[in-house]
Amino acid sequence: MNALITISLLAILILYLGLFKAKRALLPATLLGLTGAFVLTVIEWNSYAQPIFNNMMQFDRFAVVFSGITILTTVLVLILSKDYFERISANVAEYYALILFSLAGIIIMVSYHNLSMLFIGIEIMSVSLYILAGIKKRDFSSNEAALKYFLMGAFSTGFLLFGTALIYGATGSFDLAEIREYLVSSTKSSPLLYSGIILLIVGLCFKVGAAPFHFWTPDVYEGSPSLITAYMSTVVKTAGFAAFLRIMLYCFAPKQEFWIPMIVAIAALSLLIGNVTAVYQQHFKRMLAYSSISHAGYMLFGLIALNASSVNALFVYAAAYSVASVIAFAALILLQRQTGNDSFDSFNGIARKNPFLAFTLTIAMLSLAGIPLTAGFVGKFMMFSRTLSAYHTILVVFAVINAVIGIFYYFRVIISMYFKPEERAELTVPTGFKIVLAFSALATIVLGIYPEFIASLI
Repeated sequence: MNALITISLLAILILYLGLFKAKRALLPATLLGLTGAFVLTVIEWNSYAQPIFNNMMQFDRFAVVFSGITILTTVLVLILSKDYFERISANVAEYYALILFSLAGIIIMVSYHNLSMLFIGIEIMSVSLYILAGIKKRDFSSNEAALKYFLMGAFSTGFLLFGTALIYGATGSFDLAEIREYLVSSTKSSPLLYSGIILLIVGLCFKVGAAPFHFWTPDVYEGSPSLITAYMSTVVKTAGFAAFLRIMLYCFAPKQEFWIPMIVAIAALSLLIGNVTAVYQQHFKRMLAYSSISHAGYMLFGLIALNASSVNALFVYAAAYSVASVIAFAALILLQRQTGNDSFDSFNGIARKNPFLAFTLTIAMLSLAGIPLTAGFVGKFMMFSRTLSAYHTILVVFAVINAVIGIFYYFRVIISMYFKPEERAELTVPTGFKIVLAFSALATIVLGIYPEFIASLI
């Protein structure tokens, strides 16, 4: 709770710093404030085991660990922002403030105990992201990304609200515990309730970019500023799945025989569409967009298994995916500055000019592909093992086949860096980027060797 208050007040402070033209203080103040919010989150461990504010929110271990990983990932992303926003606009404070406001919405999303708070958290996050996606006013692709994101976001919100209304009509409550109690005690099959669950799942699948509700993802990821795309691909996706898992595990688990087949179909479709389409991409950023759809499919395995260990598996997978994606987008930003494009050819010969960047990006690609001794492998293994225990063997075999497909397009980047020579200028990596790349690469390796380091937190 203290972290939420801190982040909200920090966003307002950043706006005032921008008003008084204190540009140099924006990034340090933001990072310092987020560090304080992270510390306050850790301090709240087990402080609010029960719901607070009339059962509206619950800052339990689930909320603490997912709040912590989203705040930490935001810090990593913002370290990359030094001199980035200045290249886009003279009004830099708005960027930091909007990111912080969206993060405040994310904290609400991972700690809600009432469906109305879930809606409020999603909308606070989404409205900020609509603006951030189109904040490059003179860039047509950025404008297109914002428009598509806004239209599809509003469309998904309609599903979410309609589903919530139907659930309230069937159960008479927005409270997760009361809805669960109704589901356990009720002997009747309510078409109103089942329709509400279906619409709620559709709305949340839009938010996390799972197929067939993924249509906005490639264009929005490609058109948005790369740093904003990095934030959306990591922090926002983690929060979306945390909110998704929270409601299905703590609320709708008694009716899992009804909705799990739907999640299985969505997961399989996400894996197929994401991986197959990513193979045909010629641009790194668009490939990451389609691969994010496939990773949404893997994360849905946590909902399919649906037990206490699903939370651990999703947390490890989200952490692994986040740190690897931060490395990928950091490399993308550096290459876009030098070459002006993000085609795979722009990666040619990086290993000869900057071995450090090539090495860290290789670790990221190996992790995203699920190669052993990386965090990505551990995340996939935990997801697959939980799902196998739930007797979804065919789905796991299908997922393994798709993981093999993923190796092709991730290794394409590694081959370009090490085996395709090209004469190019020296590629300089700023100090902030070096810190982020080194930390993320180290975290990827440590989690790959010793996943219990974070898996035991929940």
